Amino acid sequence: MNDITEITSMSSKGMVMIPKDIRESMTLNEGIQFVIITDGENILLKPIRKPTLEDFRKSMAESQKWAKEVGLTEDDIYDAIRTVRRKKHADENCN
Repeated sequence: MNDITEITSMSSKGMVMIPKDIRESMTLNEGIQFVIITDGENILLKPIRKPTLEDFRKSMAESQKWAKEVGLTEDDIYDAIRTVRRKKHADENCN
């Protein structure tokens, strides 16, 4: 992707227009959602894109490879889920 620099402004309602060149280069269509991150000085708008089935499969394969490398078993995963559920249940009963 080529770097594009544009200048925009914010409306009185806090809306910021993303320039057309940037929208087109990044294939940003109406209705796309963004996560907004700030460090107090900078703002990052990151488009939220639904992963493809191929992306999901790749992520699962990488996760399974990592789990195998570190010796994580299915029992370890079930134990972790049970622990979280017990803690959640306990927290709900305390409120």
